This record gives sequence, C-alpha cells and structure tokens, in this order.
Amino acid sequence: MTVIGSTTGSTTGSATRAVVAPSGIHRAATGRVSYGVPVGILMLDCNIPFVPGDVGNATSYDFPVQYLKVPGATTCAVMEGGPELGDAFVESARYLVGQGVKAITGDCGFMAAYQERVQAAVDVPVFLSSLLQMPLVLRLLHPSRTVAMITANDEAVRPVLFESAGIDETMRERIVVCGANRKPYFNAVIMEELGELDVARMTAEMAELAVEIVDDDPSVAALFLECSDLPPYAHAMNAATGLPVFDWISFVTWVQNAVNPRPYRGSF
Repeated sequence: MTVIGSTTGSTTGSATRAVVAPSGIHRAATGRVSYGVPVGILMLDCNIPFVPGDVGNATSYDFPVQYLKVPGATTCAVMEGGPELGDAFVESARYLVGQGVKAITGDCGFMAAYQERVQAAVDVPVFLSSLLQMPLVLRLLHPSRTVAMITANDEAVRPVLFESAGIDETMRERIVVCGANRKPYFNAVIMEELGELDVARMTAEMAELAVEIVDDDPSVAALFLECSDLPPYAHAMNAATGLPVFDWISFVTWVQNAVNPRPYRGSF
C-alpha cells in the first residue's frame, strides 16, 4: 500500500496526517487464502448452534473474522486445561498469523490455560479468554462491590484459570462465580451439546439467572459473561437487572479497534 501525506484544516494551523490509500502495488503472500481479516478466532470442537451475538457467529461483528477449529480441543478437554493441547493451540495460532490476522482470540474462557504459550509463540495481540478483561472491570467499580462471573461450568473453575488470566487473589475476593450450567436448558444446549437452541427459551432462562444472582447477593454491581455463548442474552440480562454486562463480543471489538483503527469522519 502507498502511504501518502495529506493536509487537513485551514491554511492556518493545518495538521498533516499520514493516511493509507488502497492504491499502489499489492503482493500476494504464499499460502494466504484471504486478505483484510483483522481478528482470528480459535474454536472448540463442539456441537453447539452459534446464534447471532455468539463469538462463533460471524454476523456478531461489524468486521471480518477468520475461524479455525483447534484439533482435539473439545469442551471437556479445554475445561480440564491439559498441557497436551498446548502444541495444537500454538500451531493453530501460527496458521492464523500466516493468514494475516492482526489479533487472536478464542471461543471459550477456559482457553486462558493456553494464553501464555500462544502469547509467547506469535507476534500479534493474543486474548484467548474473556477473563483477561476482568482486572479492568474490577477497576471500574467501587472497591466494596463485586462482579458476578457467569461461567459455562462453575465446577470446572479452578485457581489456575484466574492465574492464567492475570487475576490475583485480591481480585478473586471480589468475584462471585455463578454457573449457567445450573440452569437446565443452558446445561442441555451448551454442556451436553444437544445440537439445537431455542433463543427465546434461552433468553428467558438467562434473564432469570441474572435476577437470581442479584437477589442472592446485593453486593453485585456488574455481570461478567465468561462464556462465549452468552453474549446473545446480555441485553435481556441488563434489562432484567439494570446492571452493566461485560461480554466477549465487546472485548473482541475493543481489540479490533486497536489493531485496525479507522479514521473518524464527521463535520467541524
């Protein structure tokens, strides 16, 4: 691409900005199958319908994404966090970098177990787990308030998951872990991989869960959706509780805006 200098503003006090124009000579990269994809997403090997709003549904984003299933990364295997999957995650991440992505994420919060290995293997931003944003969320809230972390499986949450995401013991004291798997329909669709999903039914169940969490613990000041399958229901959870809801889609969008910023347009 050709970098051009452009001058904007009036004749006095004008500013010069370097802009990238889609002109000039473009060279093919060996092995690339597409171009212009800022975010790559490492996927579980699972049987779940990814509806709009889910990390696994490409229409959840206002920008292109590229998916790649990690061999052997079943839901159970990733929740166990076994080191034997580390090589598969690294190889998959390197493939995505070879395809030109500028950042790499995943579709399961428990992928935090592989964050450090992948981060050290590639030279693009890596955020394999939504939990990486938890320290920031805690900083946003009054120190006496807590965050309800809604996870796909509360029984699989172990200290190493927090450690891998940079969440120390002091932070953990302000996190209330809540398992969406305690709800029967979520458990059937996501954990048991039923193979079909009734969005209205799931929405009602997740809104019900959010209300139950707040009723049980008045110290909760925000909901945090660890699971990549939960963002489609963030709106309903917010409407039911009035609390801010932090999810994975907004996290992906935030990183995308950093690696692929667009010029602002408007009038002055």
